[in-house]
Amino acid sequence: MNQTDKLLDLLDIELPIIQAPMAGCSTPELVAAVANAGGLGSLACAMHSVEQMTKDAARIRAASNRSFMLSFFTHKPPGDTAAQERAWAQKLAPYYKEFGAEPPSAPPAGARRPFDEEYCDAVLKIAPKIAHFHFGMPKPELVKRLKDAGIVVLATGTTVAECKRVVELGAEAVVAQGFEAGGHRGIFLSKDTDIANQVGTMALVPQVVDAVKVPVIAAGGIADARGVAAAFALGASAASVGTAYLFTPEANVSKLHRAALKAAHDDSTVLTTLFTGRPARGIVNRFIRDMGPMNPDAPTFPNASNPLAPLRAAAEKSGTGDFSPLWSGQGAALARETTAAELTKNLAAGVREVVAAMAKAV
Repeated sequence: MNQTDKLLDLLDIELPIIQAPMAGCSTPELVAAVANAGGLGSLACAMHSVEQMTKDAARIRAASNRSFMLSFFTHKPPGDTAAQERAWAQKLAPYYKEFGAEPPSAPPAGARRPFDEEYCDAVLKIAPKIAHFHFGMPKPELVKRLKDAGIVVLATGTTVAECKRVVELGAEAVVAQGFEAGGHRGIFLSKDTDIANQVGTMALVPQVVDAVKVPVIAAGGIADARGVAAAFALGASAASVGTAYLFTPEANVSKLHRAALKAAHDDSTVLTTLFTGRPARGIVNRFIRDMGPMNPDAPTFPNASNPLAPLRAAAEKSGTGDFSPLWSGQGAALARETTAAELTKNLAAGVREVVAAMAKAV
């Protein structure tokens, strides 16, 4: 059995297409549509309460009887960042004045939360086919509980060392996240602000394939069938696609974000710590231009979002996304508006066409 067949069997899916878990953007409808089309739908749970996660999982099950994945962050809690947040709010003061906003008196709802015992208890009750982790792996005892219950464990790595580490800690397949990927970098073995040595998808994937014995899922800059075909040529067993799914009606994407995605080019995005405190790839806007993308004054992840929340809300109300995290990978210009089911099927079918065309040209 080759690694792709092994992965399809492990995940109990028909097509080697995985909808990337995108916090704030993935919805039960998106997950179910991808699953019903034969791929793997993924619900990002880092911004969900246990109650919301449970409700969304029930909605997925009501719309699909296929495999789906719940995805979590595994960052360390930041501790007391009140002083950092006050200092950051002072730097934002001119913007508050411009938009008639006030600094927050309390953290906003939906703050990003690491996987813990409470999440684990709820996941065991929900019993999804797969659980996925970003920023490393959970505590060994939590991994054991999941695997003992028959839940498949996946994790992300951004370097060969990180991919090897998550496999050592129990991951049964690894997502090799190239530099081109949208959203948060899954960095966990080096400083999360040290991005100069991060690796592109083309260089990363084959090195990870050579370094681990589990199936490798390629992620980063893959938005059409050519990208999926390239991932397989590099030795990947499946492709994880994120930004292209933001163009579907099932995704939870604001009009401002959708407009920015449609206008994006290959050089429209940067990695920035401004919105959460950890590097994440998004479309350049006024806030990034003004403050610099990797600003050392941004509070520790995930609390950089706290002082920004009222400003973001006020700016969006006035019709601008200049203070919003417009997450996107470098391949946004390759994406097209279509349904999640059509995208999933087209990505898989298109791979065969691309491979056949390549074979003819040789």
